[in-house]
Amino acid sequence: MSSQDIVVLGRLADPYGIKGWLRLHPFGDDPLSWSEMPVWWLGKEGGPWREVKLCGLKNHGEGLVVLLDGVPDRTAAEALKGVLVGAPRDALPHTDEDEFYWADLLGMAVVNTEGEALGQVAGLLETGAHDVLRVVDGDTERLLPFVEAVVLSVDKAAGQIRVEWGRDW
Repeated sequence: MSSQDIVVLGRLADPYGIKGWLRLHPFGDDPLSWSEMPVWWLGKEGGPWREVKLCGLKNHGEGLVVLLDGVPDRTAAEALKGVLVGAPRDALPHTDEDEFYWADLLGMAVVNTEGEALGQVAGLLETGAHDVLRVVDGDTERLLPFVEAVVLSVDKAAGQIRVEWGRDW
């Protein structure tokens, strides 16, 4: 499966315990719903991706831990630190009108209320308080909070995000 067919959902972090569990850093609001997908895909940025059976996913403290088939111990888990977790788009839960997967936003044009083009979404950052759009226009990079006061609309069909943000901010 090519990397264009996969939506990145999160990243595997540090091992947890000695039985192969890993901490999961999700790039979304409802990662427990991913337990409905019996198969996850693992890979590095740009692929290749490989299919892995999900054996366990649960809340632990303020985070999540996951157990994957073929990861029997801490040593095997350590080898997966930093690996991306994804799934084919058609295997993902559908989003509501005002919900988006990060992959949906990448490459979208960003335009302010004055009609000025600010660039394209090159990435997103998770800061804890809220997500941040990384908007690039040539050599200029802007970091825009992905909050209602800044992001006024997201038009997936037009590939455009309308924002309340000055060009010189």
